[in-house]
This record gives sequence, C-alpha cells and structure tokens, in this order.
Amino acid sequence: MMEEKTGKTSARARAALGEFWATRRSGLRTDRGMSTVEYAMGLLTAAGVAALFYKVMTSGPVSGALEALVGKALDAPF
Repeated sequence: MMEEKTGKTSARARAALGEFWATRRSGLRTDRGMSTVEYAMGLLTAAGVAALFYKVMTSGPVSGALEALVGKALDAPF
C-alpha cells in the first residue's frame, strides 16, 4: 500500500513540476518579433552618435586642441 501511495505522490509532483516549467517557458516567449526592431534602433542610434562624434572631432577648435596636445606629447623631454 505504501508503494502505491508513494507512486501517486511522485506522479503528482512530476506533473506539478512540469506545469511550473511550462509556465516559465511560456513567459519567456512573450517578446516575439521585438529583437529585430531593437537591433535596428540600436544601429540607427550608433550611427547617429558616430556622425555627431565625427563632426565634433573634425571641427576647428577640437582639431586644433588635439594637434596641440599631440605636439606637446612629442616635444616632451625624456
């Protein structure tokens, strides 16, 4: 009688555990189709930041400051 009771309990436990994992897996799948849009937005943002950085770095005052900094570094005594 004890083995029969233990078998029913373990079967119920396995069923409950299976339901638990099924609900967890279904919860992870709620974002279908979103990753492509997220990648596109990230790519556009990165391109915009790169263009802005390029414009700032090639502007007159920043370019002059960078040239002065490199000149000081090359003329430094050792």
